[in-house]
Amino acid sequence: MAKNRVDVIVDDQFPGLIDRGYQYELSGSLIASGSLIIKLNKLLIVSDSIEAGDGIRAGHSIRAGWGIEAGDGIEAGEAIEAGHSIQAGEGIQAGEGIEAGHSIQAIEGIEAGWDIRAGDGIRAGDGIRAGGGIEAGGGIRAGGGIEAGWGIEAGEGIEAGGGIEAGDGIQAGEGIEAGHSIQAGEGIEAGWGIEAGDGIQAGEGIEAGFSISCKSSIVCGVRIWAGICSWRKTEPDEEQIKAVSVKSKYGIGHGTFIEVK
Repeated sequence: MAKNRVDVIVDDQFPGLIDRGYQYELSGSLIASGSLIIKLNKLLIVSDSIEAGDGIRAGHSIRAGWGIEAGDGIEAGEAIEAGHSIQAGEGIQAGEGIEAGHSIQAIEGIEAGWDIRAGDGIRAGDGIRAGGGIEAGGGIRAGGGIEAGWGIEAGEGIEAGGGIEAGDGIQAGEGIEAGHSIQAGEGIEAGWGIEAGDGIQAGEGIEAGFSISCKSSIVCGVRIWAGICSWRKTEPDEEQIKAVSVKSKYGIGHGTFIEVK
């Protein structure tokens, strides 16, 4: 028979907790078989991992030298930071930023009041939303939409089941793909292709190593470049710009427009 899960509450009297005045510190790992509830009024730094069989909830910020993992959701009133990975069986939510040296993964959504940053990939079963920017050394993938108040940047691809929207630019080392529309206050740049289930709109230029396609209109504040891959010769179909219509202030710099009926 499995043992009953035990909840752990961390307050200022928790064994081994050191109060530095401006932050709390705990050596080793902080582990709960059930829920982990952190009732502290300032940053908690744990030298190793923070783990819970159920959810993790903190009124302030939490930082782990290694990983943060919960069977259910992870929620913090301010920031969530890990030297390695952050992983949740449900959603991840922070009033301020979310940052991991490696990956960030949630079965449901990821939401931060400030930036979301990962040294490797960011993946969510639902949407990803940040009041600031979203940045990943690897890819960014969401089952729902991806939304950032500032820019979105990925070393690999960006993929969303819904729309992708950024107040500033959108940049991917590989492809950009959205089930709905793609919108950027500044430019959109992809090392590979760009594909949207609806329209594409950029306040500045749109650049893609391969083709650009959508099922509605493309609106661009500067110029559109498709098929400008720098590491191999492109085929004619990889230089196409497929859309119902194209409206670009300075036209098409490179690529062939194909009207979609």
